[in-house]
Order: sequence, then structure tokens, then C-alpha cells
Amino acid sequence: MRADRETEIEVAEFAGQLFFRLWRATHTRTGDALRSVGMTPALFAVLNYLQAHDGAIQQRIGSAMGIDPSTMVSLVDELERGGLAKRRPHAQDRRAREVWITPDGLEALTRARALAGEVEDEILRGLSATERRRLLTLLRKAYATAPSQPLWRAEVTG
Repeated sequence: MRADRETEIEVAEFAGQLFFRLWRATHTRTGDALRSVGMTPALFAVLNYLQAHDGAIQQRIGSAMGIDPSTMVSLVDELERGGLAKRRPHAQDRRAREVWITPDGLEALTRARALAGEVEDEILRGLSATERRRLLTLLRKAYATAPSQPLWRAEVTG
């Protein structure tokens, strides 16, 4: 099995191929781990954003995260149903909605971050702490100059 893995890595000469394989491994394992606390990777991402930008306007959250407005509404609806976030009208613009993380949301986020950290440790176990920091620096740099993408839209299931 090890020889197959080494050959597979050698064949993946383009960064995009490796990004995709690492993304799949990370996303799948993170999704499985988050399900154990009733969360998805998308909900986890929104809660992470809210921790840093609590009370942000829903439309701005979606814009900052590259999420389609209708998908953003669905995500916040789900967070509200779970008691993890709440919406309220913006003080100056009654059409706008502010989104706030709840105490239960903070507690769930803490558990989810621990689980996501365990997955990341598993996926990146071949890198030293210094290499991991460097990888994040390089990925952020590449992302900052990458072409913009269409807004992410969740697939609607019945």
C-alpha cells in the first residue's frame, strides 16, 4: 500500500491535484467529526466567522465568506433552530439583520474547534509545527491573489 501512495503523490504534479486530495481528506473527516456535535463544515465556518465578527450583518457575513445570499439565509436559519445563533434587526437599517452567536453557539464552537483541530493534526501529522505555520502563510498568500470565485451555493435537498 505504501508504494501505491508514493506513486500517487508523484503523479500529482499540479498543486490543484494535491489541494483537492487534501481537501477531500480534511473535509470528509471534519464533516464526520462535526456531525458528532450536530454541525456541518458550513455551519462551523459561519460560527467561526461570528466569533470574530459577532453582530455582523447577515448579508456582509455571506459576502465576506463567499456564500450565496439564499444559502446564507438557510445556514443562519439552521443555526437559529439549533440555538447556536440569533438574528435581530439592525438598529439603523430595519431591512438588515445582525447575527449574534449565543452562549450555546460558543460552547458548540469550542467543541467543534477541538474536533477540527484533531482532524488537522491527523492530516498534517507529517509536518512540523514550523512547517504547518509556513504552509498556512503560503496558502493565505496564494488565496489573497487568487481569482475570485462565484458565491458558494448549497445544494438544496428535499
